[in-house]
Amino acid sequence: MRKLISLTGLILLLLFPAAGQIISYQPGERVNYVVHYGAINGGEAILEIVSDTSFGRELWHARMDARTTGIADALFRVRDIYEAYIDPETELPVRSVRNIREGRYKRYNVVLFDHTSRQDSAILTSNLTGIHITQQGIHDILSCFYWFRNHVLPDIKNVKRGDVIEIMTWFTDELYPIRMKYIGNEEVKTKVGRIKCYKFNPVTETGRLFKTEEDVSFWFSADKNFLPVKIRFDIFVGAFMVEVVSYEGLLYPLEIKKK
Repeated sequence: MRKLISLTGLILLLLFPAAGQIISYQPGERVNYVVHYGAINGGEAILEIVSDTSFGRELWHARMDARTTGIADALFRVRDIYEAYIDPETELPVRSVRNIREGRYKRYNVVLFDHTSRQDSAILTSNLTGIHITQQGIHDILSCFYWFRNHVLPDIKNVKRGDVIEIMTWFTDELYPIRMKYIGNEEVKTKVGRIKCYKFNPVTETGRLFKTEEDVSFWFSADKNFLPVKIRFDIFVGAFMVEVVSYEGLLYPLEIKKK
C-alpha cells in the first residue's frame, strides 16, 4: 500500500522554516517551455516569479502564461493565465487569479486568502462564489509547486519510492488536493540537454482524459533548483509534452549534459 505523507503535519515547518533550509528559487526566475505533440509544436508557456508591492507590502508575484500556437491555435485558441501573489515569509498565497480563454469558454476568478484572522482555519473570498472557510496552510494551484520545491524536494532523501505527498489547494473554487507520487530518479532529454531529475506522478482522476491514475508525469531537476523541466500528459489521443527550452534568473546553475 502506498504511504501517504500528509503535509498538514508539516505546517510548523511552513511557518517556522528550519535554519539552513535550502532555498531553490528567487524572484527573477523565468522559464520558457514548448508544448508539443510528437514532432508538432502546439503551444508555449512561460513560468516566472518577480518581486511586487501589493496590498501595502512586499510580495512575490508568480505567473504562468500558456497559449496555443500554429495549427493548434487556429483550432482551439487557448490563452490561459494563472497568477499567485505569495507572502515570502510563509510562502502562502495572498491573492490568486485564474484568467482563462479556451475557444469560446472564458473564466475569470480572483480569490483572496486570509491566513491570519483565524488561528484554526483560513478565510478565502472568491469573486464568483463568496466566502469559504478552509484548513490552515492552504495553497493555490501555482504557489503549491513553489512550496513543493522549497519544502519537499530538498528532503527527498526521506521520501521513498511509492510515497505520495499531498498538498491541499484551492482550485476552480473548490478544495483540490494535489497528490504527488514519487517514482524515483531518471535522466530525461530536453531541448537544453539531458538532465538528471526526480520523477513524480500526480495522482489523476480517470475518466474523459486519463486512462489511469498515473497518466501525468513531472520531472524536477535533481540539483538545488528543483526546476520543473518536463511534463508528460498521456491522454486517450496520445501524449503531450511540456519541455523547457530556455531559462534565466535561476538561483543556481542548472546541471545539464549538453547535447
